[in-house]
Amino acid sequence: MQVSPMLDFADEVTRTLDRVRALEPQRTGRLIRLVGMTLHAKGLMAPVGALCEVVGAFGDRVEAEVVGFNDQTLYLMPYAEPHGVGPGATVRLLEYRAEAKVGPALLGRVVDGRGQALDGLPNPVCSESVPLLGDALNPMDRGPIHEPLDVGVKAINGLLTIGRGQRLGLIAGSGVGKSVLLGMLTRFTQADVVVIGLVGERGREVQSFITETLGEEGLRRSVVVAAPANVSPVMRLKATHLTHAIAEYFRARGQSVLMLMDSLTRVAHAQREIGLAVGEPPTSKGYPPSVFSLLPNLIERGGVGRGGYGSITALYTVLAEGDDAQDPVVDIARASLDGQVMLSRRLADAAHYPAIDLNGSISRVMQHLLSPEDWRVANRMRRLWSLYQGNAELIQVGAYQAGTNPELDEAIRLHERLKAFLQQDMHQRVDLAQARAELLALITHAT
Repeated sequence: MQVSPMLDFADEVTRTLDRVRALEPQRTGRLIRLVGMTLHAKGLMAPVGALCEVVGAFGDRVEAEVVGFNDQTLYLMPYAEPHGVGPGATVRLLEYRAEAKVGPALLGRVVDGRGQALDGLPNPVCSESVPLLGDALNPMDRGPIHEPLDVGVKAINGLLTIGRGQRLGLIAGSGVGKSVLLGMLTRFTQADVVVIGLVGERGREVQSFITETLGEEGLRRSVVVAAPANVSPVMRLKATHLTHAIAEYFRARGQSVLMLMDSLTRVAHAQREIGLAVGEPPTSKGYPPSVFSLLPNLIERGGVGRGGYGSITALYTVLAEGDDAQDPVVDIARASLDGQVMLSRRLADAAHYPAIDLNGSISRVMQHLLSPEDWRVANRMRRLWSLYQGNAELIQVGAYQAGTNPELDEAIRLHERLKAFLQQDMHQRVDLAQARAELLALITHAT
């Protein structure tokens, strides 16, 4: 007897529904414990990174992300304060996979870590979804960094030339002009799209950066993702990944993207809070091992796209706490990035802005971007500046006798001109060609 195809289809539908009903209890669980900012739940199955909703007895709802598990217990961290939830609260699974909604509608907008509007306008309507954690690029598929990027800052253009697709760190203590330099780079750099992540900073600084530093013109070609210090660590980390996901989306469209992340240190702090909350052991300076895994993975999401199609030039600010250049976050940033710009408190105290310390700064791809003559001129300038700084105390107290070292004599004679070259008004833009011409004229005069 032949069975009707329609009956076969009906049986398959019934079996599918039975499987769904069998899994349904695993999509709902109960809250059993609250420790600090970590919720413990049982009864549901969800992977790390999944989005859940906690519903209190009186209808209070809090969204939380799965950050770890132990046997049958899930550890969740809420996006907001878990007010109104208590023992036995229902925990529902909303999304298995962390994804980001992206699209051109994000341009000119300010959003939070979940892509929701912070600028008082309706939420941006984006039809495309991408993995929040990105897709790793095969290192052999990456395009080379061979094109200089004009950032409009004379000291960087002339002496620390960076290329499209380079990853650079701005390393400094607090209060030495890091945010001002970041604003200059935002306004002056030649890029198709600017993606800015403001993570862990003061709320006042977020508004000030957008209204005063970025301005209406800069915002039109930018996307700002903001997660200030008062939001939960999981939301700060989500904003970090969203910043990178948006930059990757525009790079995949063949565009030149400038991505600014302020700051990488606050990202490390957020991961430290999460790691310690789920039981990771503290290691160097209280940071758990997950921090030292997270930062290189983030940095590797930048760079030139597959086959040279599109690029993300990434600039990360790194806070050297207590001006400690050996801070673990500073150390891993230097090891993972393609160069760093060190800012000096001594120069900032002397009203020398931008307070770029050439002695600690380097661009690891600069030699491949310049002609042999430009490379020689830049190195000569760095040599003269470094020689003067190394003997500054002897010179200032009159202990140095002129004629002892002809090269140092030259550095002393040109010191004021060298210092003038390194200084720049925050509203003045100096392009790549002009910076090289000024530097060549200065060094030619020296010789």
